[in-house]
Amino acid sequence: MKEFKGRVLAAGNWEGEAVVSHQGVNTLATFQNSALNNKPEVIVGDQNNQDIYGKNITGKALCLPITIGSTTGGLVIQTICAMGINPSAFLFSEHIDSLAASGIVLAKVWEKSDVIAIDQLGEEFLNTVKTGDRVKITEDGTVTVL
Repeated sequence: MKEFKGRVLAAGNWEGEAVVSHQGVNTLATFQNSALNNKPEVIVGDQNNQDIYGKNITGKALCLPITIGSTTGGLVIQTICAMGINPSAFLFSEHIDSLAASGIVLAKVWEKSDVIAIDQLGEEFLNTVKTGDRVKITEDGTVTVL
């Protein structure tokens, strides 16, 4: 068991399964197919991210360094939250990018989403947590890898 403390962007308490990407997550490539086809869950469609490609990330903690891709990133995150197929938490090892932050804030305010976002968890966080691990998140930004 190891604890990490990050900066809270969207607070919440949650415990569940982690899915880990060691590279930036392309939001459009990751979420587009599931959103456009009105799927009940997100199966990652980004073939360039072998860490998470083909994995179900709905209701999981998506552990990542940062999001990458086009300016649609925030809208894509807001959309999947509105559809209720989003990861339960976005756990960033680095400083969150503005596009992901905008999508998460809009999802919280406009969609009343309970999505959680914590950034600045550090490189050691991504080196510790593994896909399938259970993580516990508290609203003060503490993430415990169980």
